[in-house]
This record gives sequence, C-alpha cells and structure tokens, in this order.
Amino acid sequence: MRNIVVGISGASGVNYGIRILETLKDKEFDIHLIITNSAEKIIEIESEYDLDYIKSLATYTYNEKDFMAPIASGSFNNIGMVIAPCSMKTLASISNGVTDNLLTRAADVCLKEKNKLVLVTRETPLNRVHLKNMLEANDAGACILPACPGFYSKPSSIDDLFNIIAGRALDIMGINTDIYRRWRDE
Repeated sequence: MRNIVVGISGASGVNYGIRILETLKDKEFDIHLIITNSAEKIIEIESEYDLDYIKSLATYTYNEKDFMAPIASGSFNNIGMVIAPCSMKTLASISNGVTDNLLTRAADVCLKEKNKLVLVTRETPLNRVHLKNMLEANDAGACILPACPGFYSKPSSIDDLFNIIAGRALDIMGINTDIYRRWRDE
C-alpha cells in the first residue's frame, strides 16, 4: 500500500477534505488523517457528516497533538499530503516553519523531504499577509490550490463543486479520478 496524508483544518469548506477521503477510500492507499479540533467544530456546523464516518474513511487517524505519529518523521514513506481546507492560520504556520501541531509538522516534513504538498486554501477576500504566505509556501514547494472551481463543466450541484476541487487536488498528487468533468470532456 502507498501512504497519503490528508489534513482537515478549521476553515470553512470541510466537505472538500471529506470528498477527498471518500474518493481515496476505494484506491490502493493507506490514508493517514489529521482533523484539527477547530475542524471538528466546523464539521458539525457545515456538514451533514458524522465525525465517526469521516474517521472511518481513513486507515489511520491521529490527534493533532500526537507528535509521536509516524507522519511526524521524515523517515515516513508517503506520496505527499493534501490539506483541505487549509485555513489561513495553517497556511501561516506552514509558510513560516511553525510546527505547533501534527498537521503543520506533517506538512513541514513533506516540504523538507520534497514530497507533494497541496494546500486547498479557503478564505476570501485575501489580504497581503495571506498572499505573502501563499507565495512563501509555494516557494518552499507547496502547491496552492484555492477552492475556486472552474465552471466550464457546468456544475449542477454543490457536490459537483466539491468534486472539481477534490479531483484537482488528487490530480496534483498524481491520483487519477473521474469525479469531475475535465476541460473538453464529452
């Protein structure tokens, strides 16, 4: 099995992370999941999903304070990490090398080991600090994927919008899916 790390931080848009987990569930991956305490609260507010269901989509689930988790080490073999949604606090921590929880430590490990790191940022409007942090994270090797879906696929539901962003994030990770209509798909 190949390992992939998925993080859900405390920003609006938790359904992006949930859709990524649902899509990965039937792929041949061991999924390592971190849900921050803030994200747990947002899940209750924004989604129809039960926390136990979300955790059941992962192979391993870690507490955000568990620095002994294998994903906190550079010796942990994985294809990379997706944080969806990525709050501006999480982005700021990653772009400035602050590893004060397992989510930001695992992201830091991806950057130092040159593994893929996709940050599905979720905030609007953006201020100068947000933009600077996005540029810093990009320069360090992260891919910034704002939760701004394209509309050429003519989405007909909010689920279609979640699928577009989740599919794009997984594309960047090198995981092919068919959960969204690509440009010029017939």
